[in-house]
Amino acid sequence: MKTPCTETTTSGLRGEYEGAADDYTVGQHWHAYTPEMHDRWRRLHARQSALVETHACAAFREGLARLDCADGIPRFEDANAVLGPATGWQLVGVPGFIPDAVFFDHLAHRRFPVTRWLREEHELDYLVEPDVFHDFFGHVPMLLDPTIADFLELYGKAGARAMAMDALPMLARIYWYTIEFGLVRETEGLRVFGAGIISSSGETQFSLEDREVLRLPFDPVRVMRTGYTIDSFQKGYFVLESLPQLIEDLVGLDFGPVYERWRHEAPIPAGTLLTGEIPFGETIA
Repeated sequence: MKTPCTETTTSGLRGEYEGAADDYTVGQHWHAYTPEMHDRWRRLHARQSALVETHACAAFREGLARLDCADGIPRFEDANAVLGPATGWQLVGVPGFIPDAVFFDHLAHRRFPVTRWLREEHELDYLVEPDVFHDFFGHVPMLLDPTIADFLELYGKAGARAMAMDALPMLARIYWYTIEFGLVRETEGLRVFGAGIISSSGETQFSLEDREVLRLPFDPVRVMRTGYTIDSFQKGYFVLESLPQLIEDLVGLDFGPVYERWRHEAPIPAGTLLTGEIPFGETIA
């Protein structure tokens, strides 16, 4: 049995793509994880869990507790036994990044792709590609929330139209600024629900505590027009008033005219405050 690895393929992507099924799924091969990998997971989990209590939204905290994955890299089949009865979702192992159409199809059928390899020791603080810690620790707890569970299915179903209209970057920004880097207002204040934030100790604190970073009220059209960065902390975030807003604001939106109007326009640079906009939490003097 091969060890889940981080080898770079000829395409420049890490992971063992050879032997993957047509839908890019692979077996997790949990028994091939080494003691060192499980120890690395435990240290990552302990560090992020300490921040979860004070920085993550209630749904994330509750989901993480239900998954009970502190002791080592979790088995996807064990998580599926929790997810299935709760929200109908299932995890499928993948080598790493997968094509957009395949990703959308998995989501549309309530299958969440989870990368099976774990980051190396020197990548504990940051890595560009998603690994099993980012995908599982960051994303899976929120799959137990009914709103996020429903939203991700709808997002998957929306992919075909975006690709057909040459507007995939616009739809991708919705995912980026919510599922990956979303903030939500709760009784205690702003909290994180995006996986890209909550799987990074530095950005977890930065996103909520930095006084200079731009935070804007969530507006789906503004989000779809806004660029983002992949190699540094985000220059701006969008804040939901509640998780249900994520669906409420999108269900009634006709994406076709939005795509037609903005798909060929250059995105608004991340962190830019447009004339007339008011940052989240501020009021007009």
